Amino acid sequence: MDNTNQRKALINAEIALFLRGLIIGKVLTLMVIGGLLWWLLKPNLSSRNSINTASNQSLNTLSTTASTFQTIADVPTGSFNYGGSTAWASIRQLVDSQIQSDRPELQLNYVDPANGSPGSSSGIRMLLDGQLDFAQSSRPLTDKEQAIAKEQGFSLEQRQVGIDGIAVVVNPSLKVTGLTVDQLQQIYSGQITNWEQVGGPNLPITPFSQRPENADTVIFSSNDNLKRQELGSNVQYVYSSTEAVRQLSKTPGGIYFASARSVVPQCSVKALPLGRTSDNLIAPYREPMASPENCLRQRNQVNTEAIKNGSYPITAELFVIIKQNKGREQQIGDAYAKLLLTDKGQKAIEQAGFVAVR
Repeated sequence: MDNTNQRKALINAEIALFLRGLIIGKVLTLMVIGGLLWWLLKPNLSSRNSINTASNQSLNTLSTTASTFQTIADVPTGSFNYGGSTAWASIRQLVDSQIQSDRPELQLNYVDPANGSPGSSSGIRMLLDGQLDFAQSSRPLTDKEQAIAKEQGFSLEQRQVGIDGIAVVVNPSLKVTGLTVDQLQQIYSGQITNWEQVGGPNLPITPFSQRPENADTVIFSSNDNLKRQELGSNVQYVYSSTEAVRQLSKTPGGIYFASARSVVPQCSVKALPLGRTSDNLIAPYREPMASPENCLRQRNQVNTEAIKNGSYPITAELFVIIKQNKGREQQIGDAYAKLLLTDKGQKAIEQAGFVAVR
């Protein structure tokens, strides 16, 4: 009986050991099968992840390149002449060079006028005469310019691409806190002739300006574009802003107005705050103003924020002037304006010291 019980116990132990081994074997088998399934599915999951990542990258790329120089269609191939406003100098240097780098099929050649000084007026005149394919302007078209175009069988379109401020600069030694727009206009019309009349020293005012027919910017806001440029008999005419700055540095009572971008950083002249009223004068430079001795190391920067928010009282709109004649001139003028109005173009315009319009 004892032997029989011992045999039964031994058999039961062997059965238990067998069942335990069977269970462990099944678990191991399931783990192996699961591992194999995971391994087989892994490439497909990776592939799907790669596809999703590539898709997302593609969408991101499209969103960032949807408004660059490369994405503008109908840009003509060849060499084209353009010219006009001297205020656009930094745009020509910075922005146009980027355009031609990204669109090598397009070659832009800046052309100076054969007679007179370069500027908005001379550029538009050269466009009307067929010397340019499009023009750059810091002022709106006049009725006379539109009439001349109509006589020749086409029209002119002005397309705004940026905003500039008009700054007033004087000799650094002049002790004047600033001017109102009305005072500035009276100085240039000959009604105010001494700095004493506007809170300065007893010193005759010597206004400098480009000639009306070659004017780059304007300070008179009249609907009659011809009358707004009638200047006083005491105005001394200069060829360019470079000449004006040179004259101001040796003329204690001198004054000149031009693109803020071109004159605010100059160290030999001082920009004056301007205002619509005398109790709200806004500087055309970012304060604090750099002192003359520090100017070469730390140039004054244009107060683009005041220009953008409208608090600065005199601004100039930057226009591409396009000849509407259904020819290559219209095609390149339209394409150039579109290039400047891309996200990349607007960012580059701001880098050049102006205010974007979109």
